[in-house]
Amino acid sequence: MCAATAGRRGRSVLVLDRANKVGKKILMSGGGRCNFTNLYTAPENFYSRNPHFCKSALARYTQWDFIALVEQYGIPYHEKTLGQLFCDNKSKDIVDLLLAECRAARAQVRTRCEIESVAARDGGGYRLQTSLGAVECESLVIASGGLSIPTMGATGFGYDIARQFGLDIVPTRAALVPFTQHKDELEQQQDLPGSALAVTASCDEGAFNEQMLFTHRGLSGPAVLQISSHWREGRMVAFDLAPGTDLPEWLKQQRTEKPDTHLHSVLADIWSKKLVRFFLQKHGIESRPLKQYGEKALMEIGEKLQTWKLVPSGTEGYRTAEVTLGGVDTDNISSRTMECKSRPGLYFIGEVLDVTGWLGGYNFQWAWASGHAAGEAV
Repeated sequence: MCAATAGRRGRSVLVLDRANKVGKKILMSGGGRCNFTNLYTAPENFYSRNPHFCKSALARYTQWDFIALVEQYGIPYHEKTLGQLFCDNKSKDIVDLLLAECRAARAQVRTRCEIESVAARDGGGYRLQTSLGAVECESLVIASGGLSIPTMGATGFGYDIARQFGLDIVPTRAALVPFTQHKDELEQQQDLPGSALAVTASCDEGAFNEQMLFTHRGLSGPAVLQISSHWREGRMVAFDLAPGTDLPEWLKQQRTEKPDTHLHSVLADIWSKKLVRFFLQKHGIESRPLKQYGEKALMEIGEKLQTWKLVPSGTEGYRTAEVTLGGVDTDNISSRTMECKSRPGLYFIGEVLDVTGWLGGYNFQWAWASGHAAGEAV
């Protein structure tokens, strides 16, 4: 995005990519269909030590701008849930779009290029020593992403360059990542991997209404990935297992309407039979006909079943994390141009910066917006 934007301004642009092909994270995103933006993108959907930093770029290149570009190329797409836009066909459509934009702007792209060193030139600009030879430039844009999914080629290169030129790094950690659980908990849940249910996941000030999925290692699904950005080691996460339903009152109503029906049978209207069995066993609740429970007892059962609180043992880490929280501190970066204030001609864009979006296309929109902002300035 940055290369195409700068090229259209008449700049001579060269993109250097160490991978054997471009856009690997785009290609694998969204289950191969690339959740390329979100209809509801707003600054409130991003985490950063400076929550105001992302506002300028997002306002100047919006989700509607990228949607217009997708439509210009005739790429069919659809909204899945919560404003998430996916390609109807495959992620490669988005990669092809970006490469076509680069070709139209005469921006060159070279793959299999390792960056061996970067140095500031006397009088301005930068000199790169690469596996394909030396390269000199007036403006250098670092768009190397974070530490997430190292098998796709992710490294700390961008952070190393930032430190080399005296910039601070906000401590990084894996985000949008599944939780792991303790061995005894996993043994209790051994029949549940693959089971999913709608929950409201909350931790500290964060709360997300989405699906939760049981796995062989712990918990995943959109609700878990979202709340992982708020979680810190040792903290508790709460899951409302029946969002939008007052379970004690609902059970009381069920007793009035179906007094002879067993507790596990009415709960099967909300959860799968496996989940009902698990939650009842977890709380030591015996399933009897509803008429055999007193009102107080039934209310207490509803309260116990409504909320599940646990302390995850950890996360699956960068291996499966979709993004990296933290990154290059934005205090020394212009929010309008993405240029380093203390190093003219040096720019940082995308995930390498301390700007991290929610799950659902927000991180791609930040990539497009920050890339466009730098491309307008380099």
